Amino acid sequence: MGVDRTVYVDGRRVGVLSPFGGRPGGRAGRRLVWVDLRSPNPEEAEAVVRELGPPPSLVGEALREHQRPKVEDYDGSLLVVLKTVRYVEEAGAVELAELRVLSGAGFVIAVSEGGAALLREARRRAEREPALLRRGSAAALWAILEQALDGYERVAEGLEDDVEEIEEEVFGGNRGVSRRIYELYGEVVRFQRATKPLVGVIERIIGGEEDPELLRRLRGVHNRLLRVGEQAEDFRELLSGILSVNLTLIGIDQNDQTKRISAWAAILVVPTLIASIYGMNFEHMPELRWTFGYPLALVLMVAVAFALYRGFRRTGWL
Repeated sequence: MGVDRTVYVDGRRVGVLSPFGGRPGGRAGRRLVWVDLRSPNPEEAEAVVRELGPPPSLVGEALREHQRPKVEDYDGSLLVVLKTVRYVEEAGAVELAELRVLSGAGFVIAVSEGGAALLREARRRAEREPALLRRGSAAALWAILEQALDGYERVAEGLEDDVEEIEEEVFGGNRGVSRRIYELYGEVVRFQRATKPLVGVIERIIGGEEDPELLRRLRGVHNRLLRVGEQAEDFRELLSGILSVNLTLIGIDQNDQTKRISAWAAILVVPTLIASIYGMNFEHMPELRWTFGYPLALVLMVAVAFALYRGFRRTGWL
């Protein structure tokens, strides 16, 4: 397990919290303890609870994996569950990880399975604004949400690039991209499952916040998230349209191939018919004894075949 324990007084870092049990020194002021836990076990999580004081009922929730983003209020302490995302360009896939944030009076605890980089950047973002961080755990929660939104926007950019590439391939004549369209559609759906429920989570957090500056910041996060959600919905609709167009083009190509096959079959059937008739070798077939019977049959075959070829060319079948 990895642990980062930092103490802030009046929005400024004053020290590191000694392993759960020692209180840090520091000057008087508004005190905030920010703890980041990476893949903790129950004993370690309980030690944090005893030291910082969130309700014990939060321990199980903070360690349990959740299906979707949500927010719960436990006796004045908030549990916020969100999904962090990363776009793997080589695989064209969206990677999801879960982040659970506990916040209350004077503390914020972030429990992550794979979001260590996000939490480091969120901490730096908050430390750049001491006047905001001194407002308490809600400011730390804002910094984490803001940093998560940065990741969402980068994923949206990656998805947009892939959608544009697929669009160019479809209209460039590559009919074999149907599988890739289905795969990318699935990644967009997974991305929506991470972002869409978070809108309601942030709205609930806004509804319980009274600080005007934090309200303004949280509304900014909410607006950014709505834009990301709209982008994801646009990608989903666009991919559905591209898939329909691709299937239509495949059908047109197959229809064109059927026409060409039918046209060549018709061209070949006439000489085959003539040859098969005179190949029956009946005794009473006067043409067999004509001096010019053989060249006439050849000319007839070529003339009819050429006439059919010209006709099919004019109608676009060949």
